[in-house]
Amino acid sequence: MSIWRTKSIEQSIRDTDEPGHKLKKDLTGFDLIVFGIGVIIGTGIFVVTGRQAAENAGPAIVVSFLIAGLVCALAAMCYAEFASTVPVAGSAYTFGYASLGEFVAWIIGWDLVLEFTLAAAVVATGWSGYAGDLIGIPTSVPIGGGLTLNFGAMFIVVLLGTLATLGTKLSSRVSAVIVAIKVGVVLFIIAAGALYVKVSNWTPFIPAAEPLPAADVSVRHLPLSQVLLGIEPAQFGLWGVIAAASIVFFSFIGFDIVATTAEETKNPRRDMPVGIFGSLIIVTVLYMAVAAVVTGMRPFGELTGDAPLAEAFRQVGADWAGTLISLGGVIGITTVILVLMMGQSRVAFAMSRDGLLPRGLSLTSKRFGTPYVMTIITTVVVAVLAGLVPIAALEEMVNIGTLFAFVVVSIGVIVLRRTRPDLPRAFRAPWVPFLPIVAALACVWLMLNLTVDTWIRFLIWMAIGVVVYFCYGMRHSRVGRANRTQEGLNTGEKSD
Repeated sequence: MSIWRTKSIEQSIRDTDEPGHKLKKDLTGFDLIVFGIGVIIGTGIFVVTGRQAAENAGPAIVVSFLIAGLVCALAAMCYAEFASTVPVAGSAYTFGYASLGEFVAWIIGWDLVLEFTLAAAVVATGWSGYAGDLIGIPTSVPIGGGLTLNFGAMFIVVLLGTLATLGTKLSSRVSAVIVAIKVGVVLFIIAAGALYVKVSNWTPFIPAAEPLPAADVSVRHLPLSQVLLGIEPAQFGLWGVIAAASIVFFSFIGFDIVATTAEETKNPRRDMPVGIFGSLIIVTVLYMAVAAVVTGMRPFGELTGDAPLAEAFRQVGADWAGTLISLGGVIGITTVILVLMMGQSRVAFAMSRDGLLPRGLSLTSKRFGTPYVMTIITTVVVAVLAGLVPIAALEEMVNIGTLFAFVVVSIGVIVLRRTRPDLPRAFRAPWVPFLPIVAALACVWLMLNLTVDTWIRFLIWMAIGVVVYFCYGMRHSRVGRANRTQEGLNTGEKSD
């Protein structure tokens, strides 16, 4: 009954061939880069950039993106080593099971379920905002009791959930077309926006720190680091840049989702590192360029609203460009929702196949080779959240979940190097254990710069997960059952 029991990598790989719970291997390195770019470039560029420049960092939002990208790069090396060594669905959950034990694996899997589900809902809400801006009509309506029904977000979630059920390769082909359009729109933003840049809008580059308005000074809404260190509540300044980095970090979730498709990749030992690093490098450069252009176009305090990039072009008289960007936002954000939902269903699929969730959830379609039961459940949950929960209440929850996963994976690399030095590793993270330790500490620091409210919600979700594990997962674990069976056989042999 040990909560620290591990699942051997060999057993994890054998389980990928289990009839009825087997995923189809369809993806190449190019497909992985497409998925990575498809999920990373989205709400971060089209929505979060403007809002965080206006609220926390000013023109230094460029530095915030650089900080977040560097932290991701450190964690990416750890992910690449794991994904190429353990090519099994589940990403950080599977890696944690192999290195740190079942309880840690459950906690990180429970965390990833939260991360991917909320992220898909957040992005669907952003998609709806750009769709409304494009067609010129509201995509949400008040339904009473202070609630709003976002029917635009619900529509796109259901549509993409259906596509994800029909096949991973089909999803990849659709993503490839959309990603090409999306990257083209981003390059257009950089090139066209540069014509409207005023250098004066970049001054001051890091706005001076200023006290928060009295109405905003609530301990629960302050970064945990400011509360712990007794720092006066403020926005902008260096702390503002770091706080923005903790939030725009949301824009980089994606390469970890690439790792969830390892089991569906034809040659994961070669293609996983290519997909992870290729997508991360490309989007980091694009993010910083867009951030520089948009803060140069308009004073950072004006970069608000549901579609800040499109509005920035309209404010300088380029209405046609604003319309084009809204169209690009609608098309581009679509792939983000799709890949996030795929990532969520793969993590929950892996947990179910291991018995930590009901086994029926890990059934796969005989025709399409996709985890259709979990995909349908994911679609319903995301649609409800996207349709009823405001975007601002979700962003930071996604970030803290992602950062926590990065911490676990970074520590796991160190542990697995010590416990299984014999494993063939197609990619080896450099400077172990120094690099993983730095990666873990950097992620923890960004976590501490998220609000107290976010930490409270996160801890409540983790506490619920602990209860579910001890009430269900621990007793139904396939690894646990196999261990108990083996112990029974050993006891019988001794009595004989």
